[in-house]
Amino acid sequence: MSKTHPGILDSDTGLDTPYSCTVAIPGDVCPSPEHSVSPSTPGERSIQSETSWSDGPSSSKDTEKLRHRSSLYKYLGELFEENIFAKPCRAAAKCLDPSPNGPLRQPINFPEIVPQEGTKYGQWEMREPEFWTCGFFPGTLYALLERSIKHPGSLGTGDGFRPKVTEIRAHLQHLCKTWAEPLYDMATRTDTHDIGFIVMPALQRDWELFGIQRSLESIIQAAHSLATRYIPSAKAIRSWDCLLKKDITVTNMEENLLIIIDSMCNLDLLFYAAAQGGESNLADIATSHARTLLKTHLRPEGARSLVRNGYKGQLYSTCHVANVAPQTGDLKWQRTAQGYSNESTWSRGQAWAILGYTQTYQWTKDKMFLDAACGLAEYFLHRLETSPSCVQVPVKEELSGISLDHEGNPNRFKGRFVPLWDFDAPIQNPSEPLRDSSAGVIAANGMLLLSQILTAQCEHALSRRFFEAAIDIVKDTLDLSLSVEKARFGREHGSNCHIEDVLAGQTFEAILKHGTANNNENARRRYCNHGLVYGDYYLVEFGNRLLNMGFV
Repeated sequence: MSKTHPGILDSDTGLDTPYSCTVAIPGDVCPSPEHSVSPSTPGERSIQSETSWSDGPSSSKDTEKLRHRSSLYKYLGELFEENIFAKPCRAAAKCLDPSPNGPLRQPINFPEIVPQEGTKYGQWEMREPEFWTCGFFPGTLYALLERSIKHPGSLGTGDGFRPKVTEIRAHLQHLCKTWAEPLYDMATRTDTHDIGFIVMPALQRDWELFGIQRSLESIIQAAHSLATRYIPSAKAIRSWDCLLKKDITVTNMEENLLIIIDSMCNLDLLFYAAAQGGESNLADIATSHARTLLKTHLRPEGARSLVRNGYKGQLYSTCHVANVAPQTGDLKWQRTAQGYSNESTWSRGQAWAILGYTQTYQWTKDKMFLDAACGLAEYFLHRLETSPSCVQVPVKEELSGISLDHEGNPNRFKGRFVPLWDFDAPIQNPSEPLRDSSAGVIAANGMLLLSQILTAQCEHALSRRFFEAAIDIVKDTLDLSLSVEKARFGREHGSNCHIEDVLAGQTFEAILKHGTANNNENARRRYCNHGLVYGDYYLVEFGNRLLNMGFV
């Protein structure tokens, strides 16, 4: 039994849980199921026709769409180029002070954002190791290390000016171990619900790639730490101990239980630890929490898909923060902390929900979670497709050439699928609407997993819908938001992994631009339009998923 997924296999579909997956391309032949069970709302089960998933078989033109792409590897070429490796490697070494004896010291702080303007343009701004984002930079390094081990062909062979894969891998492994070291001390923290974000991106890979028992033990310890925040009477995990904004203060934990939609992506820690350690109570906590958020955070929408093969069930937007009574679980109110308004749809919150409910379905195989994920994903796409025309930026042919879409047609515009930071926020500057590129790549990861699941269930039209949407989002993100200031491996005497700017003096340390961490007007710290560490992480993760699934 593998270290990745011990004992977690669905006997009906053969679907394994995240990471090491090989699946058929959406549209491949699969025996038809006898029934299609699809609740109209989460938690409600009913036998419905397959049209609650989609309008049925696609036309022959649609069936051939993917085949018109000469190669996804070429179509998304910038996702696998040298720059993706070079930037994190350079930042990882730069952000560590060399010790007097030679070895690199442990990191004191962790990268969070890269400003796109001002005196700190292009340089990582660091945050304290206790901050919730500290796990994503080590996770990015480990994701690249995983790629170099499992898919060395994606790196090329090296030449006289570029290190060989073996040299890059050795350099990465040293950086990974160095940056992961502070994460072990985080596993005992009970003051945060973000412990999954902190430990899983790096330590899960350290365990799965190298069998490091210490990493697995830390994951299991972190899961138990998270479980201490579970309130049985409310069937939910406490996300925040308090809420401190300019317009509201909540500090009394006896009367308030604050839950945020981001918490859905920390449940993977509980499910994974439950499988690895054989402790079903951890999975039960995660499942209960996910069920609670179906009621407290998902808002049914009257919108319907604009495309023939879209999801035909209930669509959902999300709220960011819900406050429930700890004693009963009754909903007290819904608000936002990072979105535009309490009633708006914050795009990254919607993305967290898509990925989180998809992962929860992978572990539980409970249909209500799959329907929730589909309804969330379709609403995300609906908002992308109906965003104002100003999100489309004309492509300057003389600078970059005209790229082709997945049907081989010229792309005259870019930006339609790079989401606004909040789908309902007023656009202050139509020439440069404020976006959140991280929301797009997070959602794309969820949709790629959804496509895999739906293919296994013979829901080919809807599988194709989410697969192509995920590809479109990432392609558009690369076209619009990939930093033009690229890095590459060079050669210096005595240095195997020297990294330099492609254009001397033009540096932007993050891979992506156009992230928005928090643009809420009442936030104590308001910052937007920058590189974001988790945007880079989920971009690299998407590339790894494509490689692991055999699509590139």
